[in-house]
Amino acid sequence: MARILAVDPGEKFIGIAISDPTGTLARPLTILRHRSRAKDAEAILELARAYNVERIIIGWATDSEGRPTTLQARRAANLAKALRGRSSIPVVLWDESFTTKDIYSLWAWIGRRRRRSDRPDASAAALLLQSYLDAQPQKV
Repeated sequence: MARILAVDPGEKFIGIAISDPTGTLARPLTILRHRSRAKDAEAILELARAYNVERIIIGWATDSEGRPTTLQARRAANLAKALRGRSSIPVVLWDESFTTKDIYSLWAWIGRRRRRSDRPDASAAALLLQSYLDAQPQKV
């Protein structure tokens, strides 16, 4: 199985996470600074090619019926569309509601002091990716 790349898009920063080669565990990879949809898509695809990913997961917030809830969710959908237009790598939108908030809660729970320079973006992408991986059928 090839790796899966997860993207947690934000207004200023884009968190990126990657799975292990077995598609079982997610880990934070990097943070990109948002520039433009086209430049963001190219930077994400460069990472996808470098890590030989088979799928890209884009986080977006949805309501209980699966509809996008915010302007940010619509931006995520547009980023997914831009990626699909530039590559044959499958792109999946996956609910990322509360991932950043959950990272801050986790940091507080483990007693990590938050510094101004701390960016939760890549960790939120890893949480997003892990939820996706956990929801996939187990291969025997």
